[in-house]
Amino acid sequence: MKLDCKLYEEKMKKTVSVYKEELALIRAGRANPMLLAPLTFEYYGSPTPVNTMADIKVTDPKTVTVTPYDQTTLKAIEKSILASDIGITPNNDGRCLRLVFPQPTEERRRELSKQIQKMGEEAKVAVRNIRREANDLCKLQKKNGEMTEDEQKASEKSVQELTDKYIKILDDVTSDKQKEIMDI
Repeated sequence: MKLDCKLYEEKMKKTVSVYKEELALIRAGRANPMLLAPLTFEYYGSPTPVNTMADIKVTDPKTVTVTPYDQTTLKAIEKSILASDIGITPNNDGRCLRLVFPQPTEERRRELSKQIQKMGEEAKVAVRNIRREANDLCKLQKKNGEMTEDEQKASEKSVQELTDKYIKILDDVTSDKQKEIMDI
């Protein structure tokens, strides 16, 4: 009975999607509304996500505007952005907030590139751990007599092919993000 790789492929897909979400939060000098996704503010005593209470739009490559549906929340949203670690001071015109993303310096872009490389390596380690988990199951099934040696080798080979495929995807995502960061 050959190992069913669907479960492990789903885990690898999840690893890639989590990595992409983490990369979306890295500020590359371009306006990115995803930076506001984790922010919350106090609204009638409970923490409320900013993106559920405001229209967030990219108006040009360097500017994001945040227009609250309820104008009374403008100050609270502004405080939330100021308290966050995104490092941008919003401009308040009384109706909406404008976030202008400054161009990162060459040194900062190199730092970000190294950070992305490190995150990519961590994602690859996660994929390799999934491979190890699958291979350990193959060995256990072989030991318990549920799988022949040929089935074990075939299962391990298909798991390795899956691993190679997802490592390549992670490498591509990493290099794309690094190019985006290094572009002026």
